Amino acid sequence: MSDSYQLGNPLSPIVAFARHRTLVGRMAKREIVGRYRGSFIGIFWSFFTPLFMLAVYTFVFGFIFKSRWTGPAAGKLDFAVILFAGMNMHALFAECAIRAPTLIIENSNFVKKVIFPLETLAWTSVAAGLFHLLISTVVLLSFSLLVRGFFPWTVILFPVVVLAYLPFLAGVVWLSASLGVYLRDLKQAVGVIVPVLMFLAPILYPLESIPADLRWLLYLNPLTVVVEAARDVLIWGRMPDWGLLAEYAVASLLFAWGSFAWFERSRSGFADVL
Repeated sequence: MSDSYQLGNPLSPIVAFARHRTLVGRMAKREIVGRYRGSFIGIFWSFFTPLFMLAVYTFVFGFIFKSRWTGPAAGKLDFAVILFAGMNMHALFAECAIRAPTLIIENSNFVKKVIFPLETLAWTSVAAGLFHLLISTVVLLSFSLLVRGFFPWTVILFPVVVLAYLPFLAGVVWLSASLGVYLRDLKQAVGVIVPVLMFLAPILYPLESIPADLRWLLYLNPLTVVVEAARDVLIWGRMPDWGLLAEYAVASLLFAWGSFAWFERSRSGFADVL
């Protein structure tokens, strides 16, 4: 299948999605529905889970620890809203990354089907994660409206932030999925890396709490830019740093390109290993 793409083209990951977007949509829908099949309230869990987590954050950080966030927000419930916005971006990454090392192994029946485009599995994982991000964002905005009485007009820019994030997520899945076929310990390693990246990003604490001369270290974390940009548009009502977000989007696409090229070139050995 690698001959069907111009792997020297940095847009080849986007081409892969555009070519099979209908298949990606159908498989993502099947994955979302299948995840909740057999449960009593079914897909409504996708709504109640983030609602419950937001309630927990509000109670623990707002009423027990009485945490406050530096910046415009000062109410005791604002910390939970700000925290939840960052956690949502990390949750999307975690959902994609944790499953990625076993993605090909779990779908080994597709490996020997020459006509099946294995590369779409990455976009399917990302699309399923986007569904849960959408639900969590609706919960966030509803709670923000209830607590603060409004949410900023800049929320319409949130899809732009997410769009810059997507190639990075797909790249993580392609890279981890292909390596996971050959390195079975990768799943355990990713399980350690995912929470570490959460603590090394300004999710549980404001970026301003880090000394100015050390903040650049946090920007080595691929979550920092999108977490800050998401809070800018969802919470603070201000424009994100467009220059920084553009640089992130380019780096994200280049990473996706490299991961996609590696996936396409390494997939010929999947059948032999599986």
